[in-house]
Amino acid sequence: MVKTKKHPFKKWEISIIELKDNKGKKYKVTRRIPELSVAETKIFMSKRKAKKKFNEWLK
Repeated sequence: MVKTKKHPFKKWEISIIELKDNKGKKYKVTRRIPELSVAETKIFMSKRKAKKKFNEWLK
């Protein structure tokens, strides 16, 4: 699962990625400004919390 959206007014690109390993699933939510090479990433064990952060960063 990879989902990417752009913020409507700011130049942030926000993505959510599902990662699987032998311990289970993790969700990585990243927001970045490509022109400035700036990024912030959060890792979540819960899909619900990851989606919440994804939607929060889109606002």
